[in-house]
Amino acid sequence: MAGEWGSACINAVADVTDYVANGSFESLRENVTYKNKPDYAVLVRLVDHNAGWKGDFVYVDKASYDFLRKSSLKQGDIVIANVGANAGTVFRVPDLDTPMTLGPNAVLCRPKDEKELLRDFLYYYLVSEAGQHSLRSILSGSAQPKFNKTDFRRLEVPVPTLPEQRAIAHILGTLDDKIELNRRMNETLEAMARALFKSWFVDFDPVRAKAEGRDPGLPKHIADLFPDSFEDSELGEIPKGWRVGVLNDVAEHPRRGIQPNEIKPTTPYIALEHMPRRCIALAEWNIADGLESNKFEFKKGEILFGKLRPYFHKVGVAPVDGVCSTDIVVVTPRTQEWFGFILGHVSSDTFVEYTNAGSTGTKMPRTSWSDMARYAMVIPPDNIAKAYSSQVRPAVDRITASIHESRTLAAERDSLLPKLISGELRVRDSETAMARVDVFTPPSGLASSRVQK
Repeated sequence: MAGEWGSACINAVADVTDYVANGSFESLRENVTYKNKPDYAVLVRLVDHNAGWKGDFVYVDKASYDFLRKSSLKQGDIVIANVGANAGTVFRVPDLDTPMTLGPNAVLCRPKDEKELLRDFLYYYLVSEAGQHSLRSILSGSAQPKFNKTDFRRLEVPVPTLPEQRAIAHILGTLDDKIELNRRMNETLEAMARALFKSWFVDFDPVRAKAEGRDPGLPKHIADLFPDSFEDSELGEIPKGWRVGVLNDVAEHPRRGIQPNEIKPTTPYIALEHMPRRCIALAEWNIADGLESNKFEFKKGEILFGKLRPYFHKVGVAPVDGVCSTDIVVVTPRTQEWFGFILGHVSSDTFVEYTNAGSTGTKMPRTSWSDMARYAMVIPPDNIAKAYSSQVRPAVDRITASIHESRTLAAERDSLLPKLISGELRVRDSETAMARVDVFTPPSGLASSRVQK
């Protein structure tokens, strides 16, 4: 039972620091230079975590990083937001290929001695119901909730034996490792599909190779579909036999409007806040219970495009049937062989830039299907579009399957977390839970370094 465990103040077992630990706000302004383009170090912020580490990072130069040395970060460090509506949110520092330092409105909590308190166990405690209740107890202010690091340091955390900490972290970490593995695999599949789209339909690599007498590097039945020469068009040089058209030629927006009283409460609901930037994997959604305004219906496999502030680049493939905000445009191919071609275009930087340039409104710019539909493109013959979709569809299906698997794993983790952290479920009595977890152990060499020995 948890009563058998020891406990300690955070201050006794962990070092806590924040952005201001490096000096006053005045000295920070004088000594730190922020940049919106890549530089020496990333300023790690809650907004980057919320964006799935795909947002627009803020950087600092080497001199600023040296000034902020007290709050430099390591992969896997524990960060807690301590100001604002998200105060109490706990996240881990990602594995970015650059130095990192802590941003404002957050504290870094790092165990002093991992022979006493494991970082992973501390993280899982802080994200548990008990840990979150403890964090909420030190919040003050209604308009701008916050806590200070002095009060945070006084909080008590459970300290089981090291073997028990390690076992708890292993069970929960293995589930998280599989979720992370799925996320990375989805990124890889999307990158491969994007690269193939660019090769076939932007750079026209197979056509150029054949025109120059080179092997296009494709199976013969696919290579034979491509011409071996170009011709002029209003969009410049295009493959012979292809044509210039617009998105509306091959795609449509099925306006399946639905009123709130017609929507079942358990229907999956996707809003703009559920859509990550620059990622077609839509892993988050809510349910429609309590919706009060009209929505659009969508079907599994259809393409969703965020039309509000299109520069946020929110485009994805629906993993379920459901309803979405009217700030999302549902895009479907006129025939299924055009699915991959349409997805490649509407999720491209070029298309997003086009919609942004034509959007209306200053504070809340929006695009529309009528503008999207006029997007000019080079359209290949049906058989090439079909060949591309046959390459991309399995990857998209695998991404969707991974999303559902990860949600199941997350539900299992969230079920085990409070029981393990509270001591209600003891590791030595949880063979069933361990057996379930072990099924999902990542392949050797792909697991993260989070599980500690």
